Amino acid sequence: MGRQRPGKATADAPGTGGPSSPGPVAGTYPVDTGTCELIPDQFNPNGWILKVNGVHSSHIDIADPRQLDFEYMRWIAALVDTHWEADAKLRALHLGGAACSMARYFAAGYPNARQVVVELDGRLAELVRAWFDLPRAPLMRLRVGEAREVTETLHDDSRDLVIRDVFAGAKTPLPLTTLEFTAQAARVLSPGGLYIINCGDTPDLRGARREAAAVCEVFAHTAIVADPAMLKGRRYGNMIIAGSDLPFAGHPSLPRTLLGGGVPAHLWDDSQVRAFAAGTRPLTDGQAAAG
Repeated sequence: MGRQRPGKATADAPGTGGPSSPGPVAGTYPVDTGTCELIPDQFNPNGWILKVNGVHSSHIDIADPRQLDFEYMRWIAALVDTHWEADAKLRALHLGGAACSMARYFAAGYPNARQVVVELDGRLAELVRAWFDLPRAPLMRLRVGEAREVTETLHDDSRDLVIRDVFAGAKTPLPLTTLEFTAQAARVLSPGGLYIINCGDTPDLRGARREAAAVCEVFAHTAIVADPAMLKGRRYGNMIIAGSDLPFAGHPSLPRTLLGGGVPAHLWDDSQVRAFAAGTRPLTDGQAAAG
């Protein structure tokens, strides 16, 4: 998952990968936001784990970009894969980059895709380019910048998919959770597009309800994906919340796909999401600024 802190958007990160790149090398490295650690996956000879400031951030399989180790990423992939065919000219915006796991996945599954990955940490972006075989522009651009600032510069109807996976430690920065930012994400989406967020929350689910309320207010159709324990408020974890102007219920294979993973997940339809968010008001920019 990506990290975020206030900062100024800059130009694209320089590409330091290519044939002369050393590839992934285990170790701890200084980055702009602190330190990152690259660790070999002891269960997968082709796998690497990226930790940023002590927090598990990404998993990469250098041999198979379609291999997603984090369950919440598999849930995002299932939502997208049942929404578009493989030949779609998908225009994707990833808010939060880290090791670009999701971008690699979609590059492999959607050869015609054009993707922009926004990563706050410029040094981390350089390291990731050097370590992993990331697609090059125009297939994928790795842009250094603050997620909200970059989103606000984009044209209306310029993206088909926006994925927000931004964390500072264990929490998403408040300015990226507000009603106003949700409206910004909807503004840049084309008709039929998807806005998907990775919401990490505690068992009280207060943050998830607030984020769901924002998505419900902005989008005509919503969905939530999470495992049953998370939905029942029994543990800390990840919940995927999605919004679109098209319904999610038109894909009969989606519930089966979600139940078939290592951590079976349930899909809540629009009525369930709205019931979940009922009585909760979305966070506003003014409230976020006040802390």
